[in-house]
Order: sequence, then structure tokens, then C-alpha cells
Amino acid sequence: MKKHVVLIAVVAVAALLVFLVLRPKAVAVDLLVMQPADVQTSVVASGRVLAQARVDVGATIVGRVEQVLVREGARLKEDDVLVRLERQELEAAAAQARAAVARAKARVASVESLALPTAKAGVDQARANLELAEREAKRARELVAKGFVSQARVDETERQLDLARSQMTSANAQLRAQGKDGAEALQARSQLAEAEAALAATQARLEQTVVRAPAAGVVLERTVESGDIVQPGRRMMTLALDGPLRLVAQVDEKNLPLLAKGAKAVASADAFPDRRFEALVSYVSSGVDAARGTVELRLDVAQPPDVLKSDMTVSIEVPGPLLKKALMVPADAVRQLQTSAPWVVVARDGEAVKVPVKLGVRTLGRAVVQEGLKEGDALILTRSVEPGARVKAR
Repeated sequence: MKKHVVLIAVVAVAALLVFLVLRPKAVAVDLLVMQPADVQTSVVASGRVLAQARVDVGATIVGRVEQVLVREGARLKEDDVLVRLERQELEAAAAQARAAVARAKARVASVESLALPTAKAGVDQARANLELAEREAKRARELVAKGFVSQARVDETERQLDLARSQMTSANAQLRAQGKDGAEALQARSQLAEAEAALAATQARLEQTVVRAPAAGVVLERTVESGDIVQPGRRMMTLALDGPLRLVAQVDEKNLPLLAKGAKAVASADAFPDRRFEALVSYVSSGVDAARGTVELRLDVAQPPDVLKSDMTVSIEVPGPLLKKALMVPADAVRQLQTSAPWVVVARDGEAVKVPVKLGVRTLGRAVVQEGLKEGDALILTRSVEPGARVKAR
């Protein structure tokens, strides 16, 4: 019996020795003991400078470029001349149009000062002739009744009377035609209006040979040279118009709880990181870019530094709310961070344990843990350690 007990003891010791020899060694890991703390959140994003307005300038008529007066980077005031087109042909057309206006005005003056008085005189003459013919016809009828003249004489006076009446009718028609609302006067005034409209159109085309800046700004790009043939729809240069400077950035949709219109931000150009300036959130998009999972953010800059240029890359930081007693973990310690099922590895009783977590706000390389961890948990920061491994604090 004693021998059996001794044998069993020897086997147990041997088995323990084998287990201790073959058991994997504990891996030294970096641990972070979870402790709640107040955290000042912020959203950091990369964006770019967006000009208030960017316009393409072109000609509204077909023509040959005579002179280009500005180059890239030039500062402009409103109505500054940018390009001049050749205008000799249009100037000749304008001279012809002015001559046509002069002729039409002379025609109107002729109708009013000459034709109308002549027509009135013609009416007076026709009226006198009619009165004379009426008296002659009456007298002839009286004489034929007494037998002093023949019927042929009466017929002749009646014919003269009809002719006088016809002339009177014609004179009245001529007077009406030459009057203020008559056909001749209306035609003369219509021709004058047509000539003046043709002159205005030609002068407008002449003005279009000078291309001006629509507002104050800067020349971003110039694509035209002297001698080029331009036409409507062809871009000659691109301008950035002056106005409130804006920044635009794409922010991860998970930061939406930290963003609000009117929030103050601090930004700096990547080329001049020491020149920090203030910005104000003016727009938070109500939609999310499904392909990138981002939200568009726009900010106004009231006092931009002079180093900022259109399309320049900037770094933007928007301070968020203060989180009270939050559990924060480094983003690098979270596995499958960009998926819907992130998890971390926690040290429990010397073993690495996988723990699913629910994350909240992320800021400055850290994330708020809403569910999964509690105060005192030892988070394993070493990424090479997998669940199930034996671990010990480094």
C-alpha cells in the first residue's frame, strides 16, 4: 500500500514538472489600468482653403484678342480691364448705324415740317376747288332751266364737281397719312426706332470687346494670349473673388456629436504651422458621404493671415465638450477599430482575454469606451499579444 502511495506521488510530481517545463512562458506586455478622468474632446481634421467665389471669365462675342492686361496672381479691382478685343469692324458698323439714325431722324423731321404742311395746303386748295365746282354746277343748273345754256354745259360742270370731290377726298387722305398718327409718320418713326436699336446693339457689341473684372479679386489662371480667337463659352481666365475666406474639411461621421454650428476652431496652414488663426464653424452638412463615412464641415475666417492662398491645405481643430469621468483608450490598442465590432485585449489572472467594446467619441488618437471595460481593468497595449496568451506586466 505504501509503495502505491509513493508511486502516485512520484507520478504527480513528474506530471507537474512536465507541465511547468512545457507551459508557455508569460509574455511581458505594456498595461494601462483603466481610470476614469475628465477629458476635453476636440475634432482634428485636414481641410483646404476655399475661395468665396471662383469664376471663369470669357468673351460674349467672337473676336481676336488685341491685348491681355493681367497675369496670374494680379490683384484686381471691380471693372478693371482684363482683355481687349479688336474693334475696327464694329466701329465701322457703329458709324453706319449712326448714319442710319441720322437719315431716319431727317425723315421724321421732313414728315413733320414739310410733308404735313404741304398736305394741309393741298386740303385747302382742294376745298377751294370743290367750292368753286359746286357754285359752277349750281349756276349751270339754274341757267339750263331758263334755257340760257345747253344740257352739255350742265354735264361738264357736274363732271368738274365730281373731280373736285375726288381731289378733296385724296387731299384728306394725304393729310391723314402725313399727320401725327398717319401711316407716313408712323413709318418714319418706326424706321428711326429701328435705326436707333441697331445703333444700340452695335454699341453694346463694341462694349463687349472690353472684358472687365466682375468684382475685386485675384487672377488664378490665364489661358489666353494676344492674337487668339475667342468665342462665347471659351474660358480666358479664372478669378478668385474677394470675400470672407472659408475652410472646408471632411470629418469622420463619428465626430458628429462634437460638432455644432457656431463652434470656435483653431486652424493653421500646413505650410506655415506656426501661423495659427481662429475660424468659426458656419456649416455642418446634414448628409453623410456614404462612400467615405464623412461629413462636410465649413468654417469662416474673419481675419485670415496673409499667407493663406486658395486651395491651400490646412489643419483644423474644433474643441468639443468636456467629458466627465470618461474611460479613454488609445486608438492603437483597439483591434478592428474601423469595423462594427471592435475589441480589446485585457489581462486577467495572467492571461490575455478578448473583450468586445462599444466606442464613443474619438479624439486625438483616443476613443471613449462606452461599454465593455470598467475601472481597474488592465488594458494590454502590446499589439503582438493574442487572446489566450500568458502575460505579465513589463
